[in-house]
Amino acid sequence: MPEPVLIVEEHAGVATLTLNRPRAMNAFSRELRDHIAAAFRRLQAEGEVRVVVLTGAGRAFCAGWDLKELSSPDATDTGEAAASDMQDAIAAFQGPIIGAVNGHAITGGFELALACDLLIASTEACFADTHARVGILPGWGLSQKLPRLIGIQRAKEISFSGNFIDAKTAEAWGLVNRVVSPEELVPVAQKLAAEMATCVPHVLRGYKRLIDEGFGMPLEQALAYELDAAIASAEEMTSETLGERRTGVLERGREQDA
Repeated sequence: MPEPVLIVEEHAGVATLTLNRPRAMNAFSRELRDHIAAAFRRLQAEGEVRVVVLTGAGRAFCAGWDLKELSSPDATDTGEAAASDMQDAIAAFQGPIIGAVNGHAITGGFELALACDLLIASTEACFADTHARVGILPGWGLSQKLPRLIGIQRAKEISFSGNFIDAKTAEAWGLVNRVVSPEELVPVAQKLAAEMATCVPHVLRGYKRLIDEGFGMPLEQALAYELDAAIASAEEMTSETLGERRTGVLERGREQDA
């Protein structure tokens, strides 16, 4: 029986999705794209998973398009492939997504990493945008997200050269949140995900939406948007509920200090 191209593990509000085509460096086959899309759609619909950890098996996070499949006689054209439901399904998931980048994240794989809310990288991780070398423009957000993360000049250096940057540089440039050893990568990401999953579910989802939508607005508009959201949130809160949650926060702080 063939191994699944995507491994999904769920525990206590956290799902770990592992791209599982290690011999192909987890390149995007149609099957893999469809499985990723279906997994995110299901997790969003069921509502039990609050946080997702996304990683890859083997030495790559994701090497981008499966060029062997795209060049086969029965392949659909690349325009149709670029319109895959995968990115829409990921964007529709309302909880945080932590990318645990274990190795190469190249072009489409780089865009998959940028679809995550934050990134933790292994010391073995590296990133490259080879769109200009391959001869196609990005369509999954790389040209817009990368400059906003690391600045326009650094983004142009990466995208116009096609050169790889290592995990240390990615951390220094603000692309990844932190760098850990390969054996620590998934446990660290899962621990952070578990901590996020203990937050108030609808507030966690709302906070993600507040940051993402506000980030694309002018500051004055974004501040007004935040204020409206804060007022609506406060109107739903009772003094009793607030006291209970504040006690829980204080207890958690004491546990972390211990």
